[in-house]
Amino acid sequence: MKRYITLLLIFLSFTLNSQVIKEDPKLEKKLVRNYKFKVFTEKIYKKIFKYATIYAAGDIGNSFESPYPDYFVRTNPDNLYAIPEVIDQTQYNPFDYRIGFGIRKLARFDYEIKPKQYYDGTETNKALSAPTAAVQGFEYLLHFEKERQRGDEFTNSRFFIRHTGKHHIIKLEQREEGNVDFKYMSAEARFRLPIGKKLSISAGAIYRTHIKAYGYNPIEVWLNEVDENGFPSNPWYSLGYQYGYEDIGYTQTDSYGNQTYDWYWIDSSGEVVANTDVQFRDLIFGQLMNDYNQQVWSTLDAFGEIAPIVGFDYYTYTKNFWMHAYGNWILPYHKYIQGDEKCSYLNRNNWGEGGLVEDSTLEQWSDYQAGIIFGWKISKTLGIFIEGEYTKFWDSELHQSSVGLNFRL
Repeated sequence: MKRYITLLLIFLSFTLNSQVIKEDPKLEKKLVRNYKFKVFTEKIYKKIFKYATIYAAGDIGNSFESPYPDYFVRTNPDNLYAIPEVIDQTQYNPFDYRIGFGIRKLARFDYEIKPKQYYDGTETNKALSAPTAAVQGFEYLLHFEKERQRGDEFTNSRFFIRHTGKHHIIKLEQREEGNVDFKYMSAEARFRLPIGKKLSISAGAIYRTHIKAYGYNPIEVWLNEVDENGFPSNPWYSLGYQYGYEDIGYTQTDSYGNQTYDWYWIDSSGEVVANTDVQFRDLIFGQLMNDYNQQVWSTLDAFGEIAPIVGFDYYTYTKNFWMHAYGNWILPYHKYIQGDEKCSYLNRNNWGEGGLVEDSTLEQWSDYQAGIIFGWKISKTLGIFIEGEYTKFWDSELHQSSVGLNFRL
């Protein structure tokens, strides 16, 4: 009896709703619009946010401490033989910390195991470096963190978005590592060609930016400047004048009547910092070179260049054997579309005496990345595992490798 009553109520409700919709066309449009919006939001959720994880995490640890305290003795300037004061100049750093938050949706390959039951932002996935994803669709990592190491505070971030389809790869990436002053952005689009179920190759174009002026050494350029007669325009010691140092000549006579002539150096407050030119070059000049480079580099705009890129990805997996090999090659056809090309990596070997060599040829280069993950369970008790990755971008080279042999009792 209850079943018949329920069916009757459903029929009456449908009949009444149909009658109301016929009498009010606006209501019909509103219901259709709401239905389409619901379907649209469900598709967005399924394609972009389903299986994503939002996280916030951090850690605190002891900072680096010197193994032994560092002291120096301060004597009384009015009485050299009075009891001196012992000063503790050991550097004590506040505790190290890291706090980060983000959202991630990265598919793991079959050989990757989730290291913990939660995410804290320190995880690494091959999805971030392999050309092709473990699954098709959207993947992303949006991560931001603050950290303190040895008393210095830094900002780190990584924004990674990729869509992998059967015949395309589109990727956007931005990275910042504050503790090594590294900042990098890239955007790439590739055509993808699957070959069977295990291999795919891809080709397209990549746009990259870099803050550091790779191959451009401002102090070297400055020291190599010459005047119209071919003499150095900037003697090395003249760099000291730019930073408030002053040299004062003096003559010294020994007990045998031999005379030597040199220069002692004072800083802007009049304190003696070096007794000879040699001392000034060994103790002060090196830091001035670094300061000068940083000062000139800071005036340069960020560089941006575009180049063709090709890559491959081979992946096979079984319970007892797996191999994942991948590679990217950025071909030597770079075109700078942002930044001063004169100071770009194309002119890294074109600086000489007098500045930029006249009629010099821009020198192209290749950048590449390759990696392999290999595992073989030879028997129930013995297994071999190899993992390695090599990256070369501009003057930077990154190596990472590990080898393992497991024997289970």
